Amino acid sequence: MMRVPSFAYHAPRSLDEAAQLLREHGPAARVIAGGTDLVPNMKRRQQTPAVLISLRRVDELRRVERDADGTLSIGAGLTLTRVAALAELAAGQRALMLAASKVATPHIRNVGTLGGNLCLDTRCNYYNQNHEWRQAIGFCMKAPRGEAVEKVAEPSPVCWVATSSPRCWAVSSSDCAPALLALGAEVTLASADSKRRIPLAELYADDGMAYLTKRRDEIVAAIHLPPYPAGQRSTYHKVRRRGAFDFPVLGVGASLTLDDAGRVVKAALALGAVASRPLRVDTSELVGHELDDARIEAFARAAARPAKPLDNTDFHMSWRKKMCQITIATALRELGA
Repeated sequence: MMRVPSFAYHAPRSLDEAAQLLREHGPAARVIAGGTDLVPNMKRRQQTPAVLISLRRVDELRRVERDADGTLSIGAGLTLTRVAALAELAAGQRALMLAASKVATPHIRNVGTLGGNLCLDTRCNYYNQNHEWRQAIGFCMKAPRGEAVEKVAEPSPVCWVATSSPRCWAVSSSDCAPALLALGAEVTLASADSKRRIPLAELYADDGMAYLTKRRDEIVAAIHLPPYPAGQRSTYHKVRRRGAFDFPVLGVGASLTLDDAGRVVKAALALGAVASRPLRVDTSELVGHELDDARIEAFARAAARPAKPLDNTDFHMSWRKKMCQITIATALRELGA
């Protein structure tokens, strides 16, 4: 049986208190909400924090508020089950409901949070294994060597996905991130000293190890969805081996606004699980045109080009690349229907 290593536990009741604790304990501390990602990683000794700061008692992280300008602010501590049922999202921002509803299983969605899904650790065939398996291959540049030997040995400099690469190619596997990117979301990051609000796209870096740009002492506190125009519709499509439980091998978040003549007024599209960060796709070629089959197919071919699947997750790389084009076209046909 895999067990988590020993740790100290704090359960603050406010965001300020949590941020103060995070600053006080420094690099040895991690925040934990549902723990559906962090706890398995701790059992596999991929992350071994000495201090856990729980966010479960911080009520302000579970608020849902409509601002004066129409922006919808969703607390990062809201469970995925609640996000999937938010009545405020039922119209043009349905993509987030769909993405949240497709994460893992009902049991995990009942405790996993929206903020946790956005900060999900990047995944890889060579990383998401137990300690003994990783030890047998000499570890990799992302995987620590475990609590006992980490103090005397550095992680391997090798990325087994691309052995000559100087960087890690572990893949972003968040479902909610591409959906929120397609909806133009922003996030609030809170620290002991201040709060700052940034576009969600700026939260991510294209590096399997340093995949988040937020500072170590910052907590994702809220997600903000701007008001959407009349007629906006959105969706999220997920490709995975099974119909439930599995992480995505591809996620497509899309939003579309059509005028009365059926021409595209506004469009946004983002891909998940094809790189170390979710990728936004240029949709300018769609604006001003009707969505007939020929235009959809041409756009889908071009939009799939930035996706470069590698040997870091399930299924063969060429099949995943082909599914990227097919799934983009499927999402656009749904929204244009």
